[in-house]
Amino acid sequence: MKTTRQKVFTGLKIGGLLLLTGVILLFVFRNTLLDKVLHRIDAKMQRDYQCHFTVGKAEFQGLSDLEFQHLTLVPNQADTLISIANLKTSVNFWKLFTGDIQLGKLDINRGYIQLVKTKNGSNFDAFLRSNKEQQETAEVNYAKLLNRLTSNLLDLVPTDMQVKGFAVKIDDLGHKVVFDFNQLALSDKKLNTLIAVTSDSFSQEWAITGFADPRGRKADLEFFNPKSDTIRLPYLDQKFQLKTGFQSIHFNLENLAMDSGELHVDGYASIRSLVVNHPKIAPKDVIIKNARFDYRWIVGSRFLALDSTSTLQLNNIKCRPYAAYSNEEDKVYALKLNIPKMGAQDFITSLPTGLFRHFEGMEARGNFSYALHFEYNNHKPKELIFESKLQPEGLKITKYGEADLNKINGEFTYRAIEKGIPQRPIVVGPSNPNFTPLSDISPYLQKCVLTSEDPSFFNHRGFIGEAFKQSIAKNIKTKKFARGASTISMQLVKNVFLTREKTLSRKLEEILLVYILENNRISSKERMLEVYFNVIEWGPNVYGIGEAAQFYFQKRPADLNLNECLFLATIVPKPKGFMYRFDGEQQLKPFARQQNDFLTRLMLRRKLLTETDTIGHFPLRISGPAQQYLKQKTVPTVESDSLNIEDFDF
Repeated sequence: MKTTRQKVFTGLKIGGLLLLTGVILLFVFRNTLLDKVLHRIDAKMQRDYQCHFTVGKAEFQGLSDLEFQHLTLVPNQADTLISIANLKTSVNFWKLFTGDIQLGKLDINRGYIQLVKTKNGSNFDAFLRSNKEQQETAEVNYAKLLNRLTSNLLDLVPTDMQVKGFAVKIDDLGHKVVFDFNQLALSDKKLNTLIAVTSDSFSQEWAITGFADPRGRKADLEFFNPKSDTIRLPYLDQKFQLKTGFQSIHFNLENLAMDSGELHVDGYASIRSLVVNHPKIAPKDVIIKNARFDYRWIVGSRFLALDSTSTLQLNNIKCRPYAAYSNEEDKVYALKLNIPKMGAQDFITSLPTGLFRHFEGMEARGNFSYALHFEYNNHKPKELIFESKLQPEGLKITKYGEADLNKINGEFTYRAIEKGIPQRPIVVGPSNPNFTPLSDISPYLQKCVLTSEDPSFFNHRGFIGEAFKQSIAKNIKTKKFARGASTISMQLVKNVFLTREKTLSRKLEEILLVYILENNRISSKERMLEVYFNVIEWGPNVYGIGEAAQFYFQKRPADLNLNECLFLATIVPKPKGFMYRFDGEQQLKPFARQQNDFLTRLMLRRKLLTETDTIGHFPLRISGPAQQYLKQKTVPTVESDSLNIEDFDF
């Protein structure tokens, strides 16, 4: 009678024999099984992506090595997407046995991936369509999903790789770029890549070298031009008017692992001599000499966050950013940015060249620190948090750059810029007969303009926090820039020291110059308002209130009545279109009368007017040269006859 030990031993022998038999059968019929797998892949490609997948020859070499010849993927009635003459690879048998694919080595000789877009569509459209069965549900765990995706992706990166004569081709409506991999080798975790890049406008070589360990989830790579030249990025300039390049990029991935149900991604990235040029950013090249980002991302079941231990360095400016997105019950977006105490001069010299051209040559002394806190809940937009605090310490501007803020206190010449073209010079001072001191401007006009443009002008220091909050909330809700939060201080700086160009550079310079102007008490509020009234545009080639009073009413600014002041205040946002506020009888249209009535009621409620001020109103009559524009008006603008309260900046 067999003992228990003998039974176990016999069972193990039988199990081993069955396993051996299975391996032998798998080995014998491996090519047959491979053919079936390829047929299933072709059927799936046809069914899901309307593509035909073919392999001229496919066979196992041993148990885990595979060789494919003449492999193609061709979308129906479109250009070939993938073509490879010869491909050899190996797969992890046990991974394959459990349903996963993990590549061990990969050799590719001659082939290409081709992305073609024409006016009729592209050869990769089918792969961009969403699959309803795979759409994200509310129960998706972000950490597990991202961990699974990165694991599958890294498993497809071979541990040993040799690629020769392989190209990636892009043809987007005639804009062509070719990335030709003259060399791509990964051996003993060392990567060496040499890529010939050819576009319609230039050609050059790129190199990627360094450490790459796809199984250990680590990498340390450098991207550069072997000829020590600037790397230029193709396609973007022709497609988006974005010219950009850099000297080198260093990328490091130190950790990518799950820990207590959270996915942690740690490492850093740095770039040298980044150059960016786009008409929406700045009129000249923007250059950043050195930038480095030490990141620590944390992904949870329903949140994604950039940890506050991360650091961002821009030349000598160092800051600690925090960003987060949560989707537990509501969608919540958060951003925090802290710049520890640093020297003001170090900050100025570290600003990207070309982005703050009016600051070039500026000198300052003292220190400052800065903190920004932003948080938005999509279901509670009124509870938006926006806190921006700059803490100065002996901060003083000792020398101005191109934007000399001191000039606002004396007589100077102002020239508006329209579409890059300087307009006629306007002298802001007593030598100009149209210059009007603040004391000679109708109090009605001052009250109307302040109420509609900036009611708290005499109390704020350049910015209105609540207006910023309302502006941000509305822009997020509408998913476009639907509302601004411009103060008279910001409009003044834009008109006198900057240009009207709608660029990121101009807006950033405007914010910094307004802060300096207001917080260093360079000029009084009264002088700022006086200059504002004498430089802003009030109509076609009409600058300053002295010209405007004559142009519309043949009056001096001091003699304007309330009705005329209401009209002038409401055209400030769009002065060149004033004529479209009138009907064929040269009377204000209903929507324009509604705006005037609303502004009047608002000033009455704020006790800026009394009922006596509104007695004896007469219909508005344009009597000056502006009357010719009313007679010539032929094309109506698209205006609503209903009052839009957001036409006023409160």
